[in-house]
Amino acid sequence: MSLLRSPNAGCGDDDCRDNRERCHFSLLGASINMVAMFRQDLFQLPLFQGLTGDQIQQMLPLLEICRFQRGQVVFEQGKPADFLFILRDGEVRVDHKPYDGPPLTVARIHSGDVFGWSAAMGRSEYTSAAVAETDCQALRMRGESLRRLCEYDPETGSLLLERLAAAIAERLRNTYHEILSILTESIDPCADRNGKGEK
Repeated sequence: MSLLRSPNAGCGDDDCRDNRERCHFSLLGASINMVAMFRQDLFQLPLFQGLTGDQIQQMLPLLEICRFQRGQVVFEQGKPADFLFILRDGEVRVDHKPYDGPPLTVARIHSGDVFGWSAAMGRSEYTSAAVAETDCQALRMRGESLRRLCEYDPETGSLLLERLAAAIAERLRNTYHEILSILTESIDPCADRNGKGEK
């Protein structure tokens, strides 16, 4: 399913729900305008910056539009890692549950950030869970589609992998500091976010 048909196709109006084929957001002209709008938006997302117009056009059939309501689980830890997500709007919380403790919030995802990258790394399961902190809109791409793109077009695939690597490295740095803060607070309840106790 591409940007021409999002998982939430239709405008949401009551008159359209039972007659999607006549929904004004499903008309060909509106669909073309939506694709043109999202094509332009892709240039603004860090993951796609530096790609040519032809490369962006090549990405469109691989992407789906997803919407999540506040509190909705995007994916669960341990579930099949099928999709890589790029957040367009809103905030997503990433939680990791160690086998011997309660879930820990290890990251907060904001507009332009990538999450669910277990799918891009070829892992069979997500190593963390993701929950929408606000109403969100995201793009998602199957990990298998990304791997096929890298085989079909190594140049475009290489650019995407470089940006993914940078995003993952930044997330890992942020996760390290977040976990260090959690551990510090658990050992010293008076410690502040910088790991220093009250004086």
